[in-house]
Amino acid sequence: MFPISDDNPTLRTPVMTILLLVVTWAVWLFVQGGGAPMPLAVSVCDLGFVPGEVSGRAPLGLGVPLGVIDGQPLACVVDNQGINWFTPVISIFLHGGWGHILGNSLYLWVFGNNVEDSMGRGRFVAFYLLTGVAAAMAHLAVDPGSPVPTVGASGAISGIMGAYLLLYPRVRVRTFIPPFFLLHFPAWLVLILWFGSQVVSGLPDLSPLRREISGGVAVWAHVGGFVAGALLAKLFEDPELVRRRRAVADAKVVWS
Repeated sequence: MFPISDDNPTLRTPVMTILLLVVTWAVWLFVQGGGAPMPLAVSVCDLGFVPGEVSGRAPLGLGVPLGVIDGQPLACVVDNQGINWFTPVISIFLHGGWGHILGNSLYLWVFGNNVEDSMGRGRFVAFYLLTGVAAAMAHLAVDPGSPVPTVGASGAISGIMGAYLLLYPRVRVRTFIPPFFLLHFPAWLVLILWFGSQVVSGLPDLSPLRREISGGVAVWAHVGGFVAGALLAKLFEDPELVRRRRAVADAKVVWS
């Protein structure tokens, strides 16, 4: 299922949601070369979040093969550079491919603008970064020795989805179900089904057997981000903005 829009208009222009999208796409195009093999490989290796580097449990010099790029076999090598401590935040703005960034951009736009509308711009950005870091820490907790770099805004966006579940559970979400169906579902159903799919996909990672079954996706980062978002939503919401949204919603009900 792919959510494409919701029946939940905003009171203010979602400036920070738009800005986050602009920054994310600028990084993709100008730092990662729009997915060109060499810039993509360098950015992921140097700036991606590597649990084993942060925990110190991955051996220094260990290489993770990337395949052959421009005729040369390349690998990401575990190091102990100072920038590794900042990669839980930096990696939020990196992506691994066109499908990755397009999917994340869609989810950020559908769910982020309304969460920003209830938190305010400054709180929303702080919330986004904090849940992104929480997602990285969940991934670290599950696989602390991993030498594999992870990138993407999925953890932070999962936090937004967790907040949306708490703030707007009954809003109708237009959802595309390939190949032909466009249906409306309540947000709570869409988000709980998504969260459940992440938990089910991540269960094999808790076993020493068949760790590859989750397909290289850091699903426990998604789970951690979602849970953090749900727990922090009420703490970050702005009571005055919430009051104004409810007043507008009540007025619409009266006039309808």
